[in-house]
Amino acid sequence: MNTPTSEAIVASLSAIVGSQTCLGTEAEIKPFVTDYRGLYVGQAAAVVLPSSTEQVSQVMAWCHENGVAVVPQGGNTSLMGGAVPGADGAAIVLNLRRMNQVLAVDPINDTMTLQAGVTLNAARTAAEDAARLFPLRIGSEGSCQIGGNIATNAGGTAVLRYGNMRDLVLGVEAVLPDGRIYSGLRGLRKDNTGYDLKQLFVGSEGTLGIVTAAVLKLMPLPRTSSVALAAVPDPAAAVALLGEAKKAAGQMVTAFELISGPALELVLEYLGNVRPPLEGRHDWMVLIELTSGGSSESLDQSLMQALESGMESGLVLDAALAQSVADAQSFWRIREEISDAQTRTGGSIKCDVSVPLSCIAGFIEEASAAVRALEPQARMIVYGHMGDGNVHFNPLRPKDRTAKEFLGACYDKVSHAVDSLAHAAGGSISAEHGIGVAKRDDLTQYKSAVELELMWQVKKALDPKNLLNPGKVLPAPGAASTPGNE
Repeated sequence: MNTPTSEAIVASLSAIVGSQTCLGTEAEIKPFVTDYRGLYVGQAAAVVLPSSTEQVSQVMAWCHENGVAVVPQGGNTSLMGGAVPGADGAAIVLNLRRMNQVLAVDPINDTMTLQAGVTLNAARTAAEDAARLFPLRIGSEGSCQIGGNIATNAGGTAVLRYGNMRDLVLGVEAVLPDGRIYSGLRGLRKDNTGYDLKQLFVGSEGTLGIVTAAVLKLMPLPRTSSVALAAVPDPAAAVALLGEAKKAAGQMVTAFELISGPALELVLEYLGNVRPPLEGRHDWMVLIELTSGGSSESLDQSLMQALESGMESGLVLDAALAQSVADAQSFWRIREEISDAQTRTGGSIKCDVSVPLSCIAGFIEEASAAVRALEPQARMIVYGHMGDGNVHFNPLRPKDRTAKEFLGACYDKVSHAVDSLAHAAGGSISAEHGIGVAKRDDLTQYKSAVELELMWQVKKALDPKNLLNPGKVLPAPGAASTPGNE
């Protein structure tokens, strides 16, 4: 089969979606082939912006028939290069931002049905307008899209209480690589009629099908919240304090975020005239949030009980309880700006790992020692969702070294050291950022031959021509696994 030229691709796909929404010039394509950090840059034959599932189906059917690869894309906020095409320019980018309608909100069934291009912020707003909560919270909520959240099994700061995206999806509609439509928009909590096919698409990073719509779980909208920032001696004390919080507040513990001293210092430097909530310098802090439908007094009392218990046992060195919504927002702003502060500074090695909570303190200690042995002056930007074992372990370049120097000398060594320690602790090398291309080949070290073979069998069953997001997630067929992982 002769691969169509870029001109033929644009002409054919314009007939499906319209000439104004099939982009073919270099200037039009450029924003869609570069990730937001500027680390991954590709080329594309065209960028297609469909407005309906039917258009997605027709585009996929044409591409399947003509052997044209397709890279699905939502808000393009991936950190792993998963939504950027390769450098050969043979693939098209299929961006779903025009499919941005909230189709239905059912407050009785506690569900919301929406198209994949709805931003996370718009989804949360639609739920709140119906006095309901959609609990997924991540830093890019203003630009990331629901389809991408599903494709990457997004996590964030409320996983401790509500789970990952996988736990929040009741049904999906997806277009298969050959253009067929899988229709599974059912808002059921119980459906035992065979394989749960929707789960194939959650976390698949667009390699098995393109999610075009979904039914999501909603929760009661909390009436009150209580937020505190507490200084702790070390990560082991933070783990113990989490236990005290659970003892005092149970399922009302919504977030429990770890922040290292260097991470706080970086954010304060980045933001400028912002006063830290706690006096003095602390090596480790945790941001705690409780939410409930009850009274604020009861919630504050539960949080104070946990903090006081922590102080009595030496787990808490100092603490600040938010006295207003503005206080709570300022505490959260510090946590949420850590990622952008690193991006603006440049030279950050992003390791997104998870380990069992019982191993998290030991992992952080060992990983920190391993990094300091490689670069003693690296700034240890360590933070993340301690409540669910997810650590963003992001060593940052020393102030006297350029990003290029630091990354060139340390990136591979640091990533390998940190990932190896996480794996040895029974953890994962990717907790919530996915695999994309950044971690693709590393899977041969951490997945068994059986796991990789099964993954490829699923891929070939749904996408025998390997046209849907090729080169992402899966190492080359037959790539060897590390001995001992069998």
